[in-house]
Amino acid sequence: MKSKYSMKQLYDSAYFYCFSVQNKIILYINIMNPISVLITIAAYFVLLFIVSYIAGRKSDNQGFFVGNRKSSWFVVAFAMIGSSISGVTFVSVPGMVQAGGFSYLQMVLGFVVGQFIIAYVLVPLFYRMNLVSIYGYLDSRFGISSHKTGAWFFFISKMLGASVRLFLVCLTLQLLVFGPLRWPFLLNVICTVALVWLYTFRSGVKSLIWTDSLKTFCLVISVVLCIYYIASDMDLGLGSMLSSIGNSEMSQLFFWDDINDKRFFFKQFLAGIFTMIAMTGLDQDMMQRNLSCRNPGDSQKNMITSAISQFFINLLFLMLGVLLYLYATDRNIEIPEKSDELFPLIATGGYFPVVVGVLFIIGLISSAYSTAGSALTALTTSFTIDILGAEGKKEEYIRKIRKRVHVGMAVVMGIVIYVFGLLNNTSVIDAVYTLASYTYGPILGMFAFGIFMKRSVKDRLIPLVAILSPVVCYILQSNSEQWFGGYKFSYELLIFNALFTFIGMYVFSSKEKASLT
Repeated sequence: MKSKYSMKQLYDSAYFYCFSVQNKIILYINIMNPISVLITIAAYFVLLFIVSYIAGRKSDNQGFFVGNRKSSWFVVAFAMIGSSISGVTFVSVPGMVQAGGFSYLQMVLGFVVGQFIIAYVLVPLFYRMNLVSIYGYLDSRFGISSHKTGAWFFFISKMLGASVRLFLVCLTLQLLVFGPLRWPFLLNVICTVALVWLYTFRSGVKSLIWTDSLKTFCLVISVVLCIYYIASDMDLGLGSMLSSIGNSEMSQLFFWDDINDKRFFFKQFLAGIFTMIAMTGLDQDMMQRNLSCRNPGDSQKNMITSAISQFFINLLFLMLGVLLYLYATDRNIEIPEKSDELFPLIATGGYFPVVVGVLFIIGLISSAYSTAGSALTALTTSFTIDILGAEGKKEEYIRKIRKRVHVGMAVVMGIVIYVFGLLNNTSVIDAVYTLASYTYGPILGMFAFGIFMKRSVKDRLIPLVAILSPVVCYILQSNSEQWFGGYKFSYELLIFNALFTFIGMYVFSSKEKASLT
């Protein structure tokens, strides 16, 4: 999507209009001194590198992959709060309340149930097998073709998803720093990816747990203080603030009436359960940190604690969204056409002290960089162990391969981000979840069949099943309104994708009992 303004007009105008890759959202960002922004970001990264260095001293391959399985569960639980919140969530969730009210919490309730299932079904299994990469389960249960298939689907999902999220930050940096200084977007991408690589190359998961804790702290503080400043400016105390939010039509939580509505409770709730299982329980990125705990019991404590905490953090984001709309109405601020515009418009538009804009930038930067850092570590782990088959080799050989793969993953991520910059024409949060429905579905189906069925499968045919399932889902989604009386698929498409994979595996299976690990 091209801007109707020239680049010079954008740089010289009072506001920059930042078009994101997925939502075509516009981030109205008041011009800030590029040097002050650089100082803010530099200060954050100095702190980040200090934390990473302290946590990563004397780290080996096991420290990089699973943190030597010595992480304290309560530290991991705190870190996981931040790891579940991306830059897209930070910008998009507050804006959701205008059209969807608090309906997103229906999905978050599903997330909580999904976390319980992961904690008491998958975690014991993965610990019992002493897995470094969770996709090693597929090798043990079905064979090498299934193992590689799961790993490649994860690679595609995580690389595209992480790149999309980091792209949002690159755009913000381009308009706040690189653009005013007349530095090209390519240099922006190189610097951004290089920073992510630098703080993860030494010790991977071992340092990520602590850097994610820093991110969680920054996110929570930024959201809480933004709520405080808005409420204070509107002369609202705690009680009156909660009353104003509760009395707003935008705070409606449950939607039971229309099954064709995207907000319908069971659509959101069931999609939340299976999305959590697929995108956390069967995602090397998220499970890598959970598996760094000392034992399965500690890992379960971590998951349950973080699940409950994440519910309240998302509630804070939605409460902030209602306050933003109430504030805009009270101050006669024109409501932006795109919902994602409102938070950055008010946070950085000079309506509050400069600290609010700084907090917004730090929250966005910390969320996106942390997400990219953990994704880069997980991609390096999965590619090294699953695709290159380095597990079981000598320590020095694994270290050499791992470092090369880490550089390679960073380069690929930078290329993908740059390509997103050239395309710049899809919707962000929907694109991420829709993509997950297609790529995580086959992984969910394979794990479900392996855990709940005792049949053996023709391993060489699994890649075909995993490819055909998303194709069938695409056909189904494209024609659902015509075929099913106006019904339109949403995030629950993930469930059908997994189901088709499950059915396909059953078709190519036999009654011969497989070895269940």
